[in-house]
Amino acid sequence: QVQLVESGGGLAPAGGSLRLSCAASLLTFSSYAMGWFRQAPGKEREFVAAISWSGGNTYYASSVKGRFTISRDNAKNTVYLQMNSLKPEDTAAYSCAAGEAPAYTYYSYPFWGQGTQVTVSS
Repeated sequence: QVQLVESGGGLAPAGGSLRLSCAASLLTFSSYAMGWFRQAPGKEREFVAAISWSGGNTYYASSVKGRFTISRDNAKNTVYLQMNSLKPEDTAAYSCAAGEAPAYTYYSYPFWGQGTQVTVSS
């Protein structure tokens, strides 16, 4: 059974940093593209970042480009989201997802974690 477990969320001040991790129990983790999405209360789920199976290609939402970095360690079956220069508008529940290819749309990912809350104080 595929399981994705996020960790690393919490409270951070504006301008601060957090690093999210997503540990996957995928036998062939290195074959999957991974993505991060977020959803704030009352808002739709939105794409944050994605990474190809090899880690050679990364993709970002314009709102986080230059501040967030997605990476992966296939030996540890883990994908990361380093978040720097956090803003209050980054406050949301962040979820990781696994799919066949990097994609900007949530429905392209069949496997999802439960999410971890990130709150940025002003």
